[in-house]
This record gives sequence, structure tokens and C-alpha cells, in this order.
Amino acid sequence: MIHFEWLWAFLVLPLPVLIRWLLPAHQPIEQAALKVPFLEDMAELETPRVLKTDSWSLWVAAVAWVLLVLACARPQWLGEPIEQAVSGRDLMMAVDLSKSMEAPDFMLNKQSVDRLTAIKAIASDFINRRVGDRVGLILFGTQAYLQTPLTFDRKTVRTLLDESVIGLAGENTAIGDAIGLAVKRLKNQPADSHVLILLTDGANTAGEISPLKGAELAAANGLKIYTIGVGADEMIVPSLFGNRKVNPSLDLDEKTLIKIAESTGGYYYRAKNTDELNNIYMRLDELEPVEKDKQYFRPRTELYIYPMALALGLVTFLCGSKLRWSWN
Repeated sequence: MIHFEWLWAFLVLPLPVLIRWLLPAHQPIEQAALKVPFLEDMAELETPRVLKTDSWSLWVAAVAWVLLVLACARPQWLGEPIEQAVSGRDLMMAVDLSKSMEAPDFMLNKQSVDRLTAIKAIASDFINRRVGDRVGLILFGTQAYLQTPLTFDRKTVRTLLDESVIGLAGENTAIGDAIGLAVKRLKNQPADSHVLILLTDGANTAGEISPLKGAELAAANGLKIYTIGVGADEMIVPSLFGNRKVNPSLDLDEKTLIKIAESTGGYYYRAKNTDELNNIYMRLDELEPVEKDKQYFRPRTELYIYPMALALGLVTFLCGSKLRWSWN
């Protein structure tokens, strides 16, 4: 169907008539001149043609004016209503960028990679599957920063996550501040749609808010937190006496992460390798969505260009005709 976005534009349609009615008619200036009899005869012969020309040019100008007003009203063609997939979840991701995230204890495509690189690869696929969810991104180290507010633009979230680098937010770990920032950004949203996925490989070593205090604030505001502890249990590293096994996750504070998740109604997951990390994200895919009213949108095609082009063509034709008559 055809829809006019600015229907009020039709109010100016009678404007030329009002101007003609309100303004006084143009009075020709009478000047003394010599009278030549045979010129009067020629004028009488030409009068009908001039009057005829003025008559049709007036109609052409009127049609051009109507087309111009029609274009100003922004005619649009509305397509069939299309249902939008809106689940109702507001999902915030908080990713640790501290110095310890550069430990190369993950395997990706049969290559050894650091923890952040593995998180980027798995989390990007997870974000891409969040059709209908609003997704946001928090990056934290010594400080916590909101990198992306809640948005349906999943591509932008993936891009900004991929551009993050270790140490960007400092070398320490402010878990409590990251939770506090998430609470601040989500507290004005519906209470039953808050989800925070927090990924870290260490313990809280910076920030103004303790992790457990942040968890209390989250629980009070209906924010459910899923914590993920990242890092392998053992790793072979070279030394002066040959290769030896070490535990690169000694600093991981699992007890605190478990308490954070339990106090907010979420779960704690341990990701020791890429497969486990991917399985965790597959489980998070099963989060029950919050039911919301279905939303629809109708695709719109702008049509104003067609009456505008016709009006321009008529005006050009009218101006050209006037010039031709004046030359003759």
C-alpha cells in the first residue's frame, strides 16, 4: 500500500490560489508612445495565440505544483509486515584483558594460542548466534570499561571484541568493578532479562569493589551471572633442566567465581581447553528467553523521486516553451 509520511504537506496545496487572491493584480505601466496603425492590426492577430499559450502553460504549472507537493509529502510503498526475532534477553559479556591472559595454553586449529585469542574465536561464534538478543561488551583489567552498550548490532560487538588486546585495560584484574559496571548498565532494563557472562583467568587484584560485593549488587538488581574460569591445569614449558610441567592456572580464584555465580542464580564453568570453552557457550545457548510481545516492521520504499522528477520535467518544458515563444 502507498503511505504518505508527511501528510500535512498537502495543506500547502492551495497556496498559489491564496497568493493570487490576496495579492493585488499587476497593473501595467501606461507610458506615452507613438501610435502606428498597422502595429495595432498585427497585435490583434497575435492576441489569440498568446492567450492560448498562457492558458495551457497555467495548467502545466498547476500540475507541476501538485506533483511537487506530492513529493514533499514523502510517498512510500509499504511492504508486507515482517516479524522480528526478539527474544528479550539483555546479555552482557565481560572479558578479562589482564597480563595473565597471554599464557599460550590453548590449542586452536592445531596451533598453540593465548587465552584471549581462543576466547575471541569461540565468543565470536557465540555472539553471532545471539539473534534477537541485545549484546554488550565490557573489557576489564586494572579498570573496567564499557566497550559496547547493549545493541542488536552483533557485528559491531564481534569487531570490537576482535580488536581488543591484552593490557588494554591494565595488567591487573578488577572483577568486582566489571560486575559493578554491568549492574549499572543493566539495572534500568526488565529485571528478568539480565545476564552477565564473565570470563577471567585469575583473582581479583584491583578495583574499588570486591567481587562478592559486586555479586550482592547484581543479585539485588536481578542480574544473573555466569562465570567462566579460563586456563589449562597443566602446561609444558622449557627450562634449564629440560621441559617441565607447570600449572598456569594457580592464580585462578575458583571459589570466588563459584560464589558469584551461585549468589546470582547463575553457574560456574571451567574451561581448560578450546573444546570445553566451546561446550560452555553451547550450554549458554540454551538459556531460556524472556517472552515479549512480537514485533513487526514493514519494509519501506521511497517514491518521492518519481513525482519530483515529473515536476522538474514539466517546469523545464514550460521554461523552454516560454523561451521559444519569446524568440519568435
